[in-house]
Amino acid sequence: MYIAIINYEMGNIRSVENAFKRLGADVRVTGSSGVINSAGAVVLPGVGAFGDAYKSLKKMNLIKTIKENISRKFFLGICLGMQLLFEYSLEDGKNTGLGILNGYVEKIPSLVKIPHVGWNRLKIIKEDSQLFSGMEKNEHFYFVHSYYAVPEDRNIINCTTDYGTQLTAGIECDNIYGLQFHPEKSSAGGLRILENFLNMVRKNS
Repeated sequence: MYIAIINYEMGNIRSVENAFKRLGADVRVTGSSGVINSAGAVVLPGVGAFGDAYKSLKKMNLIKTIKENISRKFFLGICLGMQLLFEYSLEDGKNTGLGILNGYVEKIPSLVKIPHVGWNRLKIIKEDSQLFSGMEKNEHFYFVHSYYAVPEDRNIINCTTDYGTQLTAGIECDNIYGLQFHPEKSSAGGLRILENFLNMVRKNS
């Protein structure tokens, strides 16, 4: 069983790959639908503009592949990879997303410095989430973003962070997980979250 990390040329791939390898995971960095289809789980990382990311996925014929795989295996979206799960983003106009989750992505209110860069504390909404198993209270995680997700169903939000307002920091819906922060850059706490995801995958493989 391996984890497919989708490479669609939107950055941050190597650090995600290295983090999973540190945890003993078998990972394949790929843009191939065949490799993704045969994976035990799928990770969609990403840094950059929402519209460009969607165009890149479309150009590589990965839209259908993601939608088919997300319906039947564990999926983790990181930063831009989480935002792409929603219907659209208001970054540089209105840009279409994957539409797997209802909701949209909007800019962080200008009450604070944008982008939101650095370490910030999580407020855990779903304390029974397996993703946060063993996590200490008041742990800080590393963020780099100017936009954030606004899910239509607020019940899928598993954690938030306070940055001028309460921002969606993570979501989970059945087998789908998303993180606005970068666990691969968040020291021991971030590795623990990735390990929890990996354990869920192994348990259900």
